[in-house]
Amino acid sequence: MTVSLIVTTYNSPKYLALTLKSVMLQERLPDEVIVADDGSGDETRELIERLKKEYPVPLIHVWQPDDGFRLCAIRNKAIEKATGDYIVQIDGDIIMHPKFISDHARSAKRGYFVAGIRTFITEEYSNRILKIENIDYKEIAKNCEHLTNAYRVPMLTPLFKYRRLRNKTTIRGCNMAYWRDDALKINGYNEDFIGWGCEDCEFSIRLSNMGLKKLWLKFSAVAFHVYHVENSRENKSVNRKIMLKALKEGVTYVPNGIIKG
Repeated sequence: MTVSLIVTTYNSPKYLALTLKSVMLQERLPDEVIVADDGSGDETRELIERLKKEYPVPLIHVWQPDDGFRLCAIRNKAIEKATGDYIVQIDGDIIMHPKFISDHARSAKRGYFVAGIRTFITEEYSNRILKIENIDYKEIAKNCEHLTNAYRVPMLTPLFKYRRLRNKTTIRGCNMAYWRDDALKINGYNEDFIGWGCEDCEFSIRLSNMGLKKLWLKFSAVAFHVYHVENSRENKSVNRKIMLKALKEGVTYVPNGIIKG
């Protein structure tokens, strides 16, 4: 099984640098890293070009013009570009535990997709690591707001793994995984979503409607979220209606996805 890691970003090169550095610290490297860039400027492009020279796996930059918040569109472009059998998806403000990819790869199972967890690094410590650009996992774990999500205890994961099989909406786009061919069957993300919110849940709903089940990786595949001001949520109510329609009507395939029409 080959693994593609998709990392979304928008004009946050300091955060992205930490995320991409945490890739290099992985016990099991992904087979490729695709930066899904929703219209960032030259600083992000220059960072990726610089890292390509030393990166241990192919580092691919998928970019689209800056035309507002178009997360679904750039994720679809990245899914289409990916060559891996299995896709692990994070955001460009995530520092991955060294066993993050290996935990996801170990949990990959046909007929399932995966919802991971995250913990928030405090604002004070986030500012510090953004300044010094150094990843110290022990210190990071001690400076998180949700300590139960900050530690990897894989022997506990089986106790939670199957608890959310019937819950179609609980998932975080910053830490999830799925088979690429399953994503293609539902035509990827729904590009009817505008702005922040609910696109990851709707994606999860359609995978579930297709007959897949969701695994919950609590205490494994730990993701540390670097603090930043939250995105605007002004479109969340509209997006929620799209999500609820997929839930109510059993939608699997959307026409405005990877393939249009």
